[in-house]
Amino acid sequence: MLGCSTIRPATHIASFVFSIPLTAELKQTISRSRGPPERYKLVTNKQRLDQDNKLRRCTFGERDPTKVNKTILVVGETGTGKSTLINVMVNYVLGVEWEDKVWFEIVEEKIEEEKRKTESRTTGITVYEVFGFEGLRVPYSLTIIDTPGYGDTRGIGEDQLIAEKMFELLRSTDGIHQIDAVGLVVKSSTNRLTVEQRYIFDAVLSLFGKDMEKNIVALITHSDGVEPTNALQALEDAQVPLAKDDSNHSIYFLFNNSQIKSLTSAKATQAKKEERILKNLWDLSKDGMEEFTEFLDRITPQNVKMTEGVLRERKQLEAYISNLHERIEMIDLKQDEIKQTQEALEKHKKERDENKNFSYTVKEPYKEKVPIESSWWRFTKQAITCSVCKENCHYPDCWWVTDLSWCSVMKEQHCIVCTGNCHYTKHDKENKKYVIKTRPVLNTYEELKKKYEINEKAAGEKGTLISRLQTELEQFTPEKARLVEESYQCVIKLEEIALKANSLSTAQHLDFLIKKMNETGNTEKVQKLEEMTKRDEKHKGVMSYFKTGYNCVRS
Repeated sequence: MLGCSTIRPATHIASFVFSIPLTAELKQTISRSRGPPERYKLVTNKQRLDQDNKLRRCTFGERDPTKVNKTILVVGETGTGKSTLINVMVNYVLGVEWEDKVWFEIVEEKIEEEKRKTESRTTGITVYEVFGFEGLRVPYSLTIIDTPGYGDTRGIGEDQLIAEKMFELLRSTDGIHQIDAVGLVVKSSTNRLTVEQRYIFDAVLSLFGKDMEKNIVALITHSDGVEPTNALQALEDAQVPLAKDDSNHSIYFLFNNSQIKSLTSAKATQAKKEERILKNLWDLSKDGMEEFTEFLDRITPQNVKMTEGVLRERKQLEAYISNLHERIEMIDLKQDEIKQTQEALEKHKKERDENKNFSYTVKEPYKEKVPIESSWWRFTKQAITCSVCKENCHYPDCWWVTDLSWCSVMKEQHCIVCTGNCHYTKHDKENKKYVIKTRPVLNTYEELKKKYEINEKAAGEKGTLISRLQTELEQFTPEKARLVEESYQCVIKLEEIALKANSLSTAQHLDFLIKKMNETGNTEKVQKLEEMTKRDEKHKGVMSYFKTGYNCVRS
């Protein structure tokens, strides 16, 4: 504990005798407020991990590669006390005791009014690292991944941006390669998850493989020490998977958020009572950390390779189904064009019988590459398009990728989305995409016969032309069925590997798939897709929230 009762400025921090070791890093901390407890801002080495500062690393201390590191992914809605919780973890690792009357912040905690003004500007993923205190309280260093963008007040677009950044963090060479625990932050007073909370948790859990389930725990904030029955029931009702103990009960840890509350200078009796209460709440969080670190000691960390696979598979699915939708739309329009031609032949039956020329108009489908409008959630969206197939392969694209061979839809340097599976060098990345349009085209009977190489002048010619049109019309049916089947298999594969197979980012495609699968007549697969849809009946509000934003993002 401190060796004197007077709190000094940060420039004199080295004169104190803390119960924690005063390393060179701690001596560089910045005083933020008078106490007690006096708050200090930890001076970290800040590093940008991407070009647009949506992925950041803040390091306190110097890593010893010979020592163990534990990584925790912390997820929660704005206002749940996530920032305070991260600071609780850091202070515990630093060895801070109640008697020290100090509080170190690696995440800046704002007063509520200031927080409300700035929370919508808090974006991106921040990786906090604390090194050099191994063996003081825990035998490892600590890495905490904070995802403040989830549930951002600007909506779904920012959330999807953070999901992409998470993918980048997991796959980069100097990124995160294993996760020891995923902590879902929930207030103890919660009796029902909000639409935003349910979206946040579903969005995060859909990133992981089934092997991560044993590592997901509830971090209960603003706790009074009583079992959080309502909060746990709310998580269960929302179908949020949590690790279980030997009695099959969900694993959770309790924390309070009163660590930064200053002691008042009220009457001695009142001050003593308040200090006793705050000390009890401090001990509550300390106990929560002791139990949490015990959990971290015994749990097996999960390599994120499967997580990366789930993320890549999901992005491929979204890109493939989007491309599939456009290809089927083109097929439907071509079929309509053929039907219009058939109707014209029937209308001009007399001219046909007399082998006279006539003209007719049909709507011809075509593709045009058009500029992409600027987005409200980032400056300009881009698309990866195939110059050979004239198709959109990935939109919105993996925008951080400069080498197209690294795009999620590329496998062994070839695109797995476009019709020709073309080499990545045949693709363009720009703020343009292909759009399907129709235009009226004036055709003649003679041109039609030349197109189908019909030169006979006999009466049999009429039947030959009509039959060829019908054959061409029918040839599109198995092609559509093949595309729908491939998409279906991709959905099934996700169900096999993903913790939350039917994520909100893919559930939007199910209605489309069901409709097209119905056209193939495969009732068994239609039933399977409908069962997946029914799983989300409790998440109608979340789906509405997601679809509204998703439509804005893709427009």
